[in-house]
Amino acid sequence: MSATRLNAPVLLLCLAAGLAATAPARAGRSCEPRPGDATKVVKALDLAYKARQALDASGAQVALIARAGQDLSKYHLTYSHIGLAWRDHPSGRWLVVHELNGCGSAESALYNEGLGNFFLDDVYEYKSVILVPHWDVQEALAVQLASKAPRRLHGAHYNMLAYPYSTKYQNSNQWVLETYAAANAPPGRINTRAEAQAWLKWANYQPITLQIPASTRLGARMFRANIAFDDQPFDRRMSNQIDTVTVDSIVRFIKQRDPDMKEIALAVD
Repeated sequence: MSATRLNAPVLLLCLAAGLAATAPARAGRSCEPRPGDATKVVKALDLAYKARQALDASGAQVALIARAGQDLSKYHLTYSHIGLAWRDHPSGRWLVVHELNGCGSAESALYNEGLGNFFLDDVYEYKSVILVPHWDVQEALAVQLASKAPRRLHGAHYNMLAYPYSTKYQNSNQWVLETYAAANAPPGRINTRAEAQAWLKWANYQPITLQIPASTRLGARMFRANIAFDDQPFDRRMSNQIDTVTVDSIVRFIKQRDPDMKEIALAVD
């Protein structure tokens, strides 16, 4: 199938609200000011360069790209945040569309930025994974990104631990997953978040379950604006089982549906 050119002006129009935001943004990270570190900047840009080389070599027009923004090792997770990388024709520049949480708030916006900015967001480890789906899925994702779908599938009420099958909140990984769902369903079938979640249930998407005791939940809810638990099923919440969308669960789900998907791991020492 022939490549579909992304309609950059339409995409930028769809994301205008995110691009116009003035507050710093993080994918669920702390907003504490940190001093500049030249070594970290060099590593971040080195990782961005490696990501660009890998994307170029893959022949992709759209791919999923993740970073390790937080230490999630106690949950046996590596990557904390994922976005959609797309090639800006005719310049050939790679850009990343992703959802970010406004610092200190329970709101989010969509951003469209270069690979360098994507990795300069104070990452925990300088490693990344790139997922290159089947060409048909890439074309469908390109169509989604060039339409109003990014905003239709965006939930501004941010919750780092949002339940996958509720539209009350959304975390950044969930936006990517729901956009992926819209690209995989028949054209025009998915126009809302509820429809995307219904498709994900049908396709047997399985979230990650985190064991979070009540005392930890109470502290998080009292002191973090971007964490809530009231969208979780009551019985599972009472048994300390919190289901949410993580990068690992997205990788596992896409592998099940797309055995030919290319997975590219990158790291900078």
